[in-house]
Amino acid sequence: MASRPTSRRRAVAVPAGLALTASLALLPGAGTALAQQTDAPAVTRAAADGEKLSYVVNTSSTNPGTINRVKKEIARAGGTVVVAHQRIGVIVAHSADPGFAERMRQVRGVESAGATRTAPLRAAGTTEVGAPQYVAEKAAAAAATADGTEPMEADLWGLRAIRADEAAKVNPGSDKVTVAVIDTGVDDTHPDLAPNFSAGQSANCVGGVADTSEGAWRPYTEGDYHGTHVAGTIAAARNGVGVAGVAPGVKVASIKVSEPDTSLFYPEAVVCAFVFAADKGVEITNNSYYVDPYLYNCKDDADQGAVVEAVGRAARYAERKGTLHIASAGNSNHDLAADEILDGSSPNDTTPVERVVDPAECLDLPTQLPGVVTVTATGVQDLKSYYSSYGHRVADVAAPGGDRYQIPDTPSGNGRILSTMPNDSYAFLQGTSMASPHVAGVAALLKSEHPWASPAAIQAMLKAQANNPGCPETYDPDGNGVEDSTCVGGRNVNGFYGHGIVDALDAVK
Repeated sequence: MASRPTSRRRAVAVPAGLALTASLALLPGAGTALAQQTDAPAVTRAAADGEKLSYVVNTSSTNPGTINRVKKEIARAGGTVVVAHQRIGVIVAHSADPGFAERMRQVRGVESAGATRTAPLRAAGTTEVGAPQYVAEKAAAAAATADGTEPMEADLWGLRAIRADEAAKVNPGSDKVTVAVIDTGVDDTHPDLAPNFSAGQSANCVGGVADTSEGAWRPYTEGDYHGTHVAGTIAAARNGVGVAGVAPGVKVASIKVSEPDTSLFYPEAVVCAFVFAADKGVEITNNSYYVDPYLYNCKDDADQGAVVEAVGRAARYAERKGTLHIASAGNSNHDLAADEILDGSSPNDTTPVERVVDPAECLDLPTQLPGVVTVTATGVQDLKSYYSSYGHRVADVAAPGGDRYQIPDTPSGNGRILSTMPNDSYAFLQGTSMASPHVAGVAALLKSEHPWASPAAIQAMLKAQANNPGCPETYDPDGNGVEDSTCVGGRNVNGFYGHGIVDALDAVK
């Protein structure tokens, strides 16, 4: 989801292991081969002859006549229509012609078109950094405690930091509210997740078409644990087993968007996920990833600009239908409000090339889209996590994501976030991936209390009820005498925490 790992997920790696784990995670740029620096906003690679790529074709109108005409032109150009999202004017197509996107840009009724990847379909994958630190107990072996707390609740310092443990006694959330985890899939058979899982609002969107068949939403393998960990933080049930979520009474759904083997989150899958969530009445989505293969998609690049448009249309469509999107800020320790950022991890499905980007024009998707709640991560000391990206007037709110430098007084002494894992397991992870679901849980509590509130109103309440620690005098989390990041802003709004750290108890009062 740390300088971001080589993957799209926002869990962060640490020397001893990464984010969930006690750390599992991904750091963009870590271990990535860098090519020569360029000032170009993007490095676009056209497909070679015979290499089939996936494309988004954005029409200038949602009129059926326009959509049908463009579909015919796609076929005439040798492409194949995979799916047409008529309500947002986005068509997903495949083609092995390296000139396909350029040809489509000349078609009447097409606003933009671009490749969603730089590697052929079914490309090889990236390597994750670190490994989870698993807790020995499995769900079936965990016994309920005498005081009514969950067996491993003493290690859930993140819940206490935002007063979610107190909030659960007032209102654990409504089962009429659903949070969809757009991620690597969720193991809905886990005893802490099964009571709150909504299969009817779950799907596999990989490739761009929603597959709702039984279990399609589950992880491919135990190694695809990211979404299951996120889901537990949001809505693990208070059932005397394992852990508890921020909103243990709400429903949680799974919309899988990660490619098999590679775990890449391509644009067509994310577009499908947003549209599916909206059409299924999902109130909140959690997005602990960035859209591959570019860490930042630059609007002045023809391909990347088309991706920004397609994902943006899908996000806006969902928002108009009542869905609020929560997204992690990223683990690169990048200032998203800076004049320029060095990106050395893109494209991550072929050979990355170092480039300097303007964050005003080159967006981290979906977190920098209008209307999306951008979440930074904190540790147990309420200090920005060392890896968390940030930015004045970019960050909206903050929440516990874990930090190996900030050690809690808990049984494990582990500064990362404990949550559910596939195969009835539990593990610690850190990353903005872990911060975002804390906020999604609080948003679900707010929606439970205010069922008619719009996405914009829920976002406003999140910000109004947040508690801002203010900018620290100095920021040197590793203690090496060098300030690692600069916080800009005042006590009410600043780059490290946005409007502040969310508060679950205020949400239900």
